Amino acid sequence: MAVASASASSPAKAPARWLLGHQPARVVNGSPVLLRVTTPKPARGVSGNWLGHEISFSFDARQKAWFGLAGVSQETKPANYPVQLRAETASGQTITYQQAITVLRQRYPKVMLKVPGRYTAPPPEDLKQIEQDKEIKARFFKTVTADREWKGSFQPPVNAEISDVFGVQRVFNGSVQSTHQGLDFRVPTGTPVAAVNSGTVLLARPLFFEGNCVVLDHGQGLLTLYLHFSEILVKEGDQVTKGQRIGLSGGTGRATGPHLHLAVRWQGVYLNPEILLSLRLP
Repeated sequence: MAVASASASSPAKAPARWLLGHQPARVVNGSPVLLRVTTPKPARGVSGNWLGHEISFSFDARQKAWFGLAGVSQETKPANYPVQLRAETASGQTITYQQAITVLRQRYPKVMLKVPGRYTAPPPEDLKQIEQDKEIKARFFKTVTADREWKGSFQPPVNAEISDVFGVQRVFNGSVQSTHQGLDFRVPTGTPVAAVNSGTVLLARPLFFEGNCVVLDHGQGLLTLYLHFSEILVKEGDQVTKGQRIGLSGGTGRATGPHLHLAVRWQGVYLNPEILLSLRLP
């Protein structure tokens, strides 16, 4: 449970009832969601659960509200899903609330792509590396930093047009199918790439499909992934700030040409980076 002494010590006009709002207003499968909560009594901490995920909330004294970042997997079916909220008041009382959020269906297109044959029918030596990469990613992705490291809204990693969107069903070389779990920016090799927000470098190394890859841990289960670098400019364990250069774009790994692939992963679920970049965060 997040703790914010500011809410207990600062006088605030609390509403007579719970209020739960969210960004974006239209929630679809694959979307990150910012929850805004005001409690009927001043609270020392707020926690929540939605779609089987625990949600951490932080208090924003300026807006006198609690904010928590959540997400909806691409596989989530359209329906109303209840958010369970729990707050501890300044006097130590526990109060609860439940309200449903409607998830609508987003349909994603399908595209055909051509890549070198080793990325759709890997030889034995590449299969060994692919399995090693899977183990590496599984080990690193288990990391969940409880404390929030991101601050304020997320910014684009490059100033460029988007060349491919999240959720596209891709068919490589007419046979191998996969889902595009990120956002592609059209940039030439060597373009500086910036961290979309503050965090810790969780992973910085070459992988078979991802090429030269950097993963940032922003806390509370939120990761951002940057793929296909020509050069990595940070090392694992580094603390980075929003806007700091972390690499140079390229076309390494399974790529149809030079570009930057940005992915967002929250508690094991890939979310649409384009929506995250549009949210107004405290």
